Amino acid sequence: MADPIIGQLSTTTFVFRGYNVTNMGRTPELLNHPRFGGYVAKRLRQCGQIASDVLHRPIDLLGRVTRAEQTTLDTYADAIALIMAAEMAQVDILEQEYHVQLANAQYLMGYSLGELTALVAGRCLSLEDALTIPLSLSSDIAKLAPTCTLAVIFCRKKTLGATHVHHICQEISAEGHGLLGISAVLSPNSLIVIGEKDTTTRLQARLQETVADRVYLKKNPHKWPPMHTPIVWREHINSRASLLMSQMKSGFTAPKPPVLSLVTGACSYDDSNVRDLICQWVDKPQHLWQAVYHTLSSGTESLIHLGPEPNIVPATYHRLAENVEAQVKASISTRALSTLVYRPWLNALIGERAYLLRAPTIKQTNFEDWLLDQST
Repeated sequence: MADPIIGQLSTTTFVFRGYNVTNMGRTPELLNHPRFGGYVAKRLRQCGQIASDVLHRPIDLLGRVTRAEQTTLDTYADAIALIMAAEMAQVDILEQEYHVQLANAQYLMGYSLGELTALVAGRCLSLEDALTIPLSLSSDIAKLAPTCTLAVIFCRKKTLGATHVHHICQEISAEGHGLLGISAVLSPNSLIVIGEKDTTTRLQARLQETVADRVYLKKNPHKWPPMHTPIVWREHINSRASLLMSQMKSGFTAPKPPVLSLVTGACSYDDSNVRDLICQWVDKPQHLWQAVYHTLSSGTESLIHLGPEPNIVPATYHRLAENVEAQVKASISTRALSTLVYRPWLNALIGERAYLLRAPTIKQTNFEDWLLDQST
């Protein structure tokens, strides 16, 4: 590659994104690109056909992208198929146009739906099997969204332990006025929660009584499918997913390279536990923070973000890098010592987890931007 984005594959992690409010990204531009358009069109047709077969209705992903027609919660199934198609098209471009063998990379990693794509790219799951699971359950998952609120809950000074938050979520759910659960652990002081009715507001109030710091709650204005929370139990999503997976033809080989799972925060997939971990993927939180620390502690030097408009994972690394830089500057600058009070949670962690200091050195690349920037 004339202007390589990849240094050593052995220290490169490829990251796949998950569902978001917007899912088109720059896919229409890639579709119209004279060099890359064929790869995109092929995957859009393939995933559209799989979706049509699973849902027993026509899903025209190629037409949607040609029109640049954004998905909505009402077209949640289309969004699932579109994201995976765009991600796999970018894998094709990497492998066939730039001769990058993902099997030689350090890790593959994916947030939410992206973990299934990572298993496809790692040749553990077939594309058909990976898409069939979420597509078959998509209408029932989306049906749960209208009564749910997604929120980020965080503290500025103190840690916000996931175990403590989970305990209070269980107490609130036990009251019988709505289910509530952690959907993702973003950092030691911030989590994503999804709850029915007013449960997220009640969570903030309960935490404020037990945490020696102000607890902030930032509600997202959009409606989100409550994946990775107990709310999916209402439609028996987890048990139905297990039943579907019992009929998968793939999933009997470990992914290569290893997939860094957000179910466990570690490289946990082997040739016998794929179905078990994906079942946990349905209703258990995404352990993003553990995965981030795993990359830092194991020598990852670059992250290549695949898919349309990558968001939460690059933002998490960027925010951590900014905090580390500010904390280090504060620690070595007499004039800035007063700022230490704003990040004591990070200061404490750096003492025992020095690998966090590597965060500012991680190189991140949005692959779709890189491809289109190269062409101009």
